[in-house]
Amino acid sequence: MAEHEIAVIGGGPAGMITALALARAGRNVALVAPAQSSSDHRTTALMDHSIAFINRLGLWKDIKPGAAPLKTMRIIDGTGRLLRAPTVSFRSAEIDLEAFGYNIPNSVLVAKLSQAVENEANITEFREAASDIDIGKDAVAITLASGESFEAELVVGADGRKSKVRESADIGTRQWSYKQSAVVLNFEHGLPHGDISTEFHTRGGPFTQVPLPESNRSSLVWVMASADADAMIARTPEEIAAAVEERMQFLLGAVKIDGPVQKWPLSSLVANRFGKGRMALVGEAAHAFPPIGAQGLNLSLRDIMRLSRMLDGIDGSAISSRTGERYDFLRKSDVWSRTASVDLLNRSLLADFLPAQLARSAGLYVLSAVPPLRQFAMREGVQPMRGIKALFAS
Repeated sequence: MAEHEIAVIGGGPAGMITALALARAGRNVALVAPAQSSSDHRTTALMDHSIAFINRLGLWKDIKPGAAPLKTMRIIDGTGRLLRAPTVSFRSAEIDLEAFGYNIPNSVLVAKLSQAVENEANITEFREAASDIDIGKDAVAITLASGESFEAELVVGADGRKSKVRESADIGTRQWSYKQSAVVLNFEHGLPHGDISTEFHTRGGPFTQVPLPESNRSSLVWVMASADADAMIARTPEEIAAAVEERMQFLLGAVKIDGPVQKWPLSSLVANRFGKGRMALVGEAAHAFPPIGAQGLNLSLRDIMRLSRMLDGIDGSAISSRTGERYDFLRKSDVWSRTASVDLLNRSLLADFLPAQLARSAGLYVLSAVPPLRQFAMREGVQPMRGIKALFAS
C-alpha cells in the first residue's frame, strides 16, 4: 500500500490549495516543493466563485483582511482614435454581489496558505524538489532531491509551466507568444481608489489599475510592445510615476512607485491533456495565460474544485487507476473554451487592426447601452454559465 494517497508536486498557491482541498476531503496528502519565496510583489485577483470555494475550505476569514474588494470595473478607451468607445462601468451591485472579487497581494496569499498547510494534519510536507516521478499502473513512485523516496496512489502536478509531472507523463503542450510584454508594479496615489479597478484600452495594449487593500495604493499591469517595456523599466521611479499619472489621466492624483518594477513577456500554454492514469495536472502545469482578464488562478481553482469532488475520500474509497482519464474528460470543455476566449480577448486588446478596434468599440457601446446584456456579461465574467443560469431563472 502506498505511503500517501496523493502527492501534490508544487508549492505555489495552486499547489497549496490543491493539497488543502484534498486533505480536507479526507485524503492523506504529501506536498512536495521547496520553500516558497516571500518576496513576490505581484497580486492575484480572485472572482466571487473562487472566493466561495476558498471560504468553504475555511481559508477566507484569514485572507480577507489583507484583500481589496473589486466593486466596480471601469473600461476607458485611451487609444486617442477618432472612433472611440464610450466609458463603461460594471458595478457588482447590479448583479447582487458585494464585490466581483478581491485583489490579494501574493505575499499575503502565500503566507496564509503556508500557515494553513503547516496546521493541516492530513498533509505531510517535503520541502525539496522531486528529482524523479515514475507513474505506474498501480502506484506512483516519487524520488526526492535528497534521495528519499515514497509511493502515492495519485500524483497531482501543480508545478508550473515547466512541469516535471507533465514531462514524466510524456504529455506535450501547445505554446504561443505575443509581441507585447507586461510591466507590473505597485504604486501609491494621492486620491482614494474607491474599490474601482480601471482598465484603459491603449494602442499598445491594456493598462489595468487594480485596488490594493489600502485606499491609496493600487497594483498595475501595463501591456506594451516588448521594446517599449524594456525602455520603461530602465527609467527612474519618478519617470515611471509620471508616465503612469499621464496614462491614467490623473484620475488618482499624484503617483509614487512602491517597490520593484518588473517585466513579463506575454505567452500562453495549454497541455494536450490534463490527466492520464494516476496523474492529473492543475494550474499552470495544465494551462497558463498572460496577466490579462484575471483568469489564471481562477481557472486553476476550477481544476481543484473538480479534482477534489472526484477524490472526496470521506468514505475511504480507493483511487482508481483511470482517475487521470476521467479528470481530463471533465476539464476539457472548460479549459479549452476559456483558453480560446482569453486568447481572443488578448488578441482583440492587443490588435492595432482597424476592424478589430471598431468591433471592440461597438461591443463596449452595446454593453453600456443595454443593461440586461451588461449583466449577462458580468455574471459570465465572474463564473462560466452563471449568466446563462440567470437567464433561465428569470
